Amino acid sequence: MDIPRDPPPKHKRNVLIGVGAVAVVGVTVALANLKPAAPTVEAPWIDKVKRGPMVREVRGPGTLVPEEIHWISALTPGRVDRVLAKPGVFVKPGTVLLELSNPDEQLNELDAERQLSAAQAALVQLKTNLETQRLAQQGAVAVARSEYQEAKRTLDVQVELARQNMIAQQDWDRAKDKEIQAKTQLEVAEKQLAVMTDAVASQVSSQEAQVEGLRQVVQARRSRIASMQVRAGTEGQLQELSLEPGQWVMAGVTLAKVVQPGRLKAVLRIPETQAKDVGIGLSAQIDTRNGVVKGHVVRIDPASSGGTVGVDVALDDSLPPGARPDLSVDGTIEIERLTDVLSVGRPAFGQSESKVTLFKLDPGGRTATRVSVTLGRSSVNTIEVVSGLNQGDEVIISDVSRWDGFDRVRVK
Repeated sequence: MDIPRDPPPKHKRNVLIGVGAVAVVGVTVALANLKPAAPTVEAPWIDKVKRGPMVREVRGPGTLVPEEIHWISALTPGRVDRVLAKPGVFVKPGTVLLELSNPDEQLNELDAERQLSAAQAALVQLKTNLETQRLAQQGAVAVARSEYQEAKRTLDVQVELARQNMIAQQDWDRAKDKEIQAKTQLEVAEKQLAVMTDAVASQVSSQEAQVEGLRQVVQARRSRIASMQVRAGTEGQLQELSLEPGQWVMAGVTLAKVVQPGRLKAVLRIPETQAKDVGIGLSAQIDTRNGVVKGHVVRIDPASSGGTVGVDVALDDSLPPGARPDLSVDGTIEIERLTDVLSVGRPAFGQSESKVTLFKLDPGGRTATRVSVTLGRSSVNTIEVVSGLNQGDEVIISDVSRWDGFDRVRVK
């Protein structure tokens, strides 16, 4: 049978309620202060900080291009009649690559030759006329000289007679006037002959210049006709020629491309953030995927394009078999050698001369704690550590951006 019990005292019940409330508040505060559990990083890329030499390099893709390219352009418009060579063949300077035709150019040549013939005939006629006029003037000078001599002899006789008072003064004056007139006519005739002689030289020279100009026009027309037999112009390998018979080409259009296959250089595309350290003369290595060739930097583009800077590398060694223009290659340029520095594998988001945070492995290697690291000079795969890490420290260098909100991670 049930035994009735007395209810607990009222003050004891209030104490129990108070204790329970305090416990609930304490648990709530403790839970609020708990940090989130550290996430797990699976198979991270871990590298150890080392001290010693470090080679700074930059790397970029590129292609092999000829050192000398001979572009063959059309000097005159024309229709392609025959294609006599195909890309890949070796050619000499006189090798005919293709033949063009243009009736208008032939008509222009005939017209230029006609003008030249007319100018040459005009030159011959001019020389004949001028020589005839000069000879006529020479005759006039001879007549004037003869008349002057006769007037002078007459005057001398009159002077002698006048001295002996054998002639009248009027006759003596008349003889003197005739001598003066004859002398003046002779001087005028001689000056006219001199002017005519000078004019002959200038007029003939002007006409000869016109003939020479037309002769050069004819030569230019003939050269344009000859250019329609398109020749290689240099020795090498024909790399481009894509025309077919019947096509019409305009003047200035590129017809063919001849290169020297054994004289190639590498043109690398270096990221513009790394190109600032590249200089002329630095040594480089070009990987042709069939061998590595040594070279050196000979030219750097003054401007960047698409986030990269073009760098020309001259090849110092012989090319391996199979190397040809437009072959894709990879190039590595050595910038400098550092002797005694702290270095580590380059982090996924670590840039040179910057400050980043990395996860450094704790003792035991099961967890990693975020630390601030100052980075210095960089290379392709390594980067200098200025501060924040010590020799022998191990850090995660793979992408850990997923855990930016955590200061500690577990490593699995």
